[in-house]
Amino acid sequence: MPPALPRRRWLAGCLGGPLLAVRPLPAWAQAAAAPSSPLPAGVRAALAQARLPESALAVWVAPAEGGAPSLAWGEHQARNPASLFKLVSTAQALDQLGPAFTWTTRCLGQGRLKGDVFDGWIGLRGSGDPTLVLERLWLLLRRLRQRGLRTLRGPFYLDRSAFAQIDPRADGFDGEASRPYNVRPDALMLNQRSVLLSFVPDAERGVAEVLADAPLAGWQVDRQVPLLNRTPCEDWRAGLKARLDLPERLSFAGGYPAACGERQWPVAYAAPQRFDARLIAGLWAELGGRHEGEFKEAPLPDGPHQVLAEVESPPLGQVVRDINKFSNNVMAEQLALTVALQADGPPATPAGARAGLERWLRAQLGAGGAEGVVVDNGSGLSRDTRLSAAQLGRLLQGLWHRPWQPEFLASLPASGLDGTVRRWDLPPGLARLKTGSLRDVAAVAGYVQSPTGWRVVVAQLQHEGTVPTRPVLEAVTRWALGPAGERAATPPDGGQAAAR
Repeated sequence: MPPALPRRRWLAGCLGGPLLAVRPLPAWAQAAAAPSSPLPAGVRAALAQARLPESALAVWVAPAEGGAPSLAWGEHQARNPASLFKLVSTAQALDQLGPAFTWTTRCLGQGRLKGDVFDGWIGLRGSGDPTLVLERLWLLLRRLRQRGLRTLRGPFYLDRSAFAQIDPRADGFDGEASRPYNVRPDALMLNQRSVLLSFVPDAERGVAEVLADAPLAGWQVDRQVPLLNRTPCEDWRAGLKARLDLPERLSFAGGYPAACGERQWPVAYAAPQRFDARLIAGLWAELGGRHEGEFKEAPLPDGPHQVLAEVESPPLGQVVRDINKFSNNVMAEQLALTVALQADGPPATPAGARAGLERWLRAQLGAGGAEGVVVDNGSGLSRDTRLSAAQLGRLLQGLWHRPWQPEFLASLPASGLDGTVRRWDLPPGLARLKTGSLRDVAAVAGYVQSPTGWRVVVAQLQHEGTVPTRPVLEAVTRWALGPAGERAATPPDGGQAAAR
């Protein structure tokens, strides 16, 4: 297994969907549900408990192998699927690239090596690899040191020409520039332009040590913060009073609750356009190297060159697991752009990726089956994307019969075990579900194993304000699971403890 594994959980988990505003449903969709609602009693009870009208919910449940739905409600209303759209982008990639597809990032150069001094240019050519995290970049640079290079006396090129230039600023969507889920895609995406901060309490010294995993050259981080012994571990990040908007220094004006124990906080770097050069410089220095030239944001020079080192990504069948299990936005957008790059050549553009996704999705849904579909990007981080529950359900039915179905199914979070449904109140492992959430939107879609075989389940909620929506989605999933789901919903004492 590549060394990237230790970072997969935090880098992917932290990049899931934010709480964001979406356009409200039209008036006709907000009408009260008819008295003859076919929704199961448990679902109606969960909606009532959340104080949501039945019209807020759309449901579609049917056999995975194909056939008519056994439960359908509001299924033709085109709604915002949020991160459920990652089901589309990962399926498209598996279909058009294949589960064995990999990305290769090469370090190229032209010059002369005299002793341990390389006199000439050197550079990285990005291929869109969404998995080029800290450990894999370290291995690439270490290969240069193994080949005898220590001092680099020429320019270091960062070649991003495989993708069209995309504004690297991460605050265009919701103003939360420090949230890693907002990081923009790039052909040369190093460590997802994020840093993992670890806070380690030291009771004897009365401080919490602050450890930053990425050694960004020229970036200073306060090494410790006061330890708060009487403060509960609630909104501990806000209590740190961190300045995350400065590219030269990360400082804290608050303290860290001792009750929290050791915690981690992934943050996006404040100056994304400078992140890659600083990370390479920092890692190269840690490896004992020196760089006496400058970093250049430009394609590699024409003419002869040699491959000095290269690193290959894990196969796509593994990468889609990171995307779907932890709802990683930037990886999903990297993937959609990669499909466009392979189909149309460089530079891949967001418009090309969007067009490719829409063509593929319409082909899966068939003539007349894509009415109301709106595609924005590959991640679902959008206010404009629209898909109905029936369209998602029919798509999942079709995917069930594809040769790469095992890889796709394995990429979905397993209920009660991992990913975004690890803490859901469902039987462990009997459901494979992708979740999606924005402010005013909550959704789930995937496959469940019922006594009659595998079923497709899709549930979409659109509502106003902050309400507890997960019990509603759990209730739909439990109904689709059948008796096993009903047992999971019943406390061992038959509910008497709750009554007390």
